[in-house]
Amino acid sequence: MESVAEALMEALALVALTAPMCLLACLGLMGLIGRPPTEQITGRLVTAGFLTSTFAALGLIPALVLSGARQAQVELGTWYAFEGHALHLTLQVDRLSVPFVVLTALLLGVVGSFSHRYLHREPSYGRFFLLLALLGSGTMLVVLAGTADMAFAGWEMVGVSSALLVGFFYERPAPVRNALWVFVIYRLCDVGLFAGIVLLHHTVGSDSFHLLGAGRSWPNGVSTAPIGQATAISILFALAAMGKSALVPFSGWLPRAMEGPTPSSAIFYGALSVHLGPYLLLRAAPLLDRAPAAAALLVVVGALTALHATLVGRVQTDIKCALAYASLTQVGVIFVEIGLGFRLLPLAHCVGHACLRSLQILRAPSMLSDVHEVEAAVGGILPRSGIVLGQLLPTAAQRWMYRWALERCYLDALLDRCAIGPFREMAAAADRFERRWTDRLGGTEVSAAGPDPQPISGAKP
Repeated sequence: MESVAEALMEALALVALTAPMCLLACLGLMGLIGRPPTEQITGRLVTAGFLTSTFAALGLIPALVLSGARQAQVELGTWYAFEGHALHLTLQVDRLSVPFVVLTALLLGVVGSFSHRYLHREPSYGRFFLLLALLGSGTMLVVLAGTADMAFAGWEMVGVSSALLVGFFYERPAPVRNALWVFVIYRLCDVGLFAGIVLLHHTVGSDSFHLLGAGRSWPNGVSTAPIGQATAISILFALAAMGKSALVPFSGWLPRAMEGPTPSSAIFYGALSVHLGPYLLLRAAPLLDRAPAAAALLVVVGALTALHATLVGRVQTDIKCALAYASLTQVGVIFVEIGLGFRLLPLAHCVGHACLRSLQILRAPSMLSDVHEVEAAVGGILPRSGIVLGQLLPTAAQRWMYRWALERCYLDALLDRCAIGPFREMAAAADRFERRWTDRLGGTEVSAAGPDPQPISGAKP
């Protein structure tokens, strides 16, 4: 019975992972051959792909219970092997991955069904679902990855789809600029994940999450890595998690990411993407247990983020930005819980918060209409919470905090000066160099007075 349950669990894990990937491949190939599917066909494909993934994810729960094991590794072979290093394709099924797999599959199905109606007759309807399938594939890969290398591949897929969805309405300049913000912050912080994986290979001798916890099931894993190396890897992983979850000082990109469609905001910044940071830290919990300095850093950063998001969120006039900062407040608290050594509590917190926040963001447009109807019925504006606590402060302090919150604690200016500005200048310089080089090869050069090409002296017209 146990062997049958284990075989069933391995098959279900593989189906849950590959169903969004098959959907991605199908939509991508139909677009490449110049025959994009109609809305009706796209809706049926999305429904079939996400329903298959959902049923497979739900089946993992009884299969894991019937198998009698706390965890299982699904070996899919080796991608490549070179000079003592090999990339093994391994899936990890345990008490950490299964709840996230179920959460991911269910929310992808809900958002896919909602988007089918919400984006009806949108010119870029098919492109949205292609990016949604890319998100689902990347998230499933991160959650089910049995090795850090596989998790990194899924991590990058989520980052690319996030930036592309922020710039979904590319005909307007603001979404494109904000997508650049998201992409740059992701690039800077993902260096931490890459460096942490490299250091993990040198320290542990493997990138397997199973070996990272000495073969014990989550959350009882124990790492044998030296304290110094464990601290360094934990801090690098924390940097990647902070960027993905928009923690201080990287919170400036979160309100800018609301330029994307409402369904993508719900699935990214209310449910899945912002919780991948805590998931990574929970997966690396054996290292955190041996790195008290890194755990203390998570507590401090999480508490500062919760305070920052609460303060800034109170002055937001846009409903999506207000919900984004409310989400960030809870993510900060989750980081504090992880830093304090809790494991099951932040897992339950992630699942519950993701369901609530995604529902709130999806319902945001209709919620505004409901609030206006209630205010019209009562004949005035509904009172806001927390006003009494704010009135305890002196008037000068209230004004200072209000102005500080309106400026989002000046994190936007800090990021623009230290990260976005230099990257933008470097990209502009590379663009100018490329234009001059190609124009010179073509027999024209760009004049200093404007972008119009001018003939080079002596060149034939």
